[in-house]
Amino acid sequence: MGDSVKILNKEKRTKHSFWQKLKNVSRYISAIFMYAICTIMIIIFLCFIVNFIDQRINLKNGVTKPALFSAYTIVSPSMVPNINVLDVAVVVRANDPEDIKVGDIITFNSTDYRYSGVTITHRVIEIDQTSDGTYLYTTKGDANNTPDSSRVAFNNVFGKVVLRIPKLGYLQYILSNAYGWIIIIVVPAVLIIA
Repeated sequence: MGDSVKILNKEKRTKHSFWQKLKNVSRYISAIFMYAICTIMIIIFLCFIVNFIDQRINLKNGVTKPALFSAYTIVSPSMVPNINVLDVAVVVRANDPEDIKVGDIITFNSTDYRYSGVTITHRVIEIDQTSDGTYLYTTKGDANNTPDSSRVAFNNVFGKVVLRIPKLGYLQYILSNAYGWIIIIVVPAVLIIA
């Protein structure tokens, strides 16, 4: 009789310790997840602060420049396989025309009559300098057969691509409707507060 009670107590302790271990593991994973979210939010907040300060300084000096950091969702397959549709390209402003080299991927405002005003991300394949010192960049999408028909002047360049975040554009697509916004923003915010 005493042996059977010991066996039952041992089984209870084993079950109890299993659930306790599972609870500890889930607590550990949720803590890591929360720290990761907080770290990402802090980085994004710091980028906004730096961009804001940079824009204020530029406006104070009477200079119009693109944002120091920006992100663009790719909607065309012209850069496949290096940058796919719905990837996000993180762009850092080029302060000097000589910062851009052949082989760099740049984001620019198109002056081509077919795509006038459209933001494009393509690779620089050739750089020319006119007699008045203006830099002109010949660009081409990696998946395209021919270079772009119009060259890009430095003042139309937003910056160089420094990071590609795969498929983050899906998040933008989901956030563009109300249900996605509630699921991705409101529910996690309530969970963080709770």
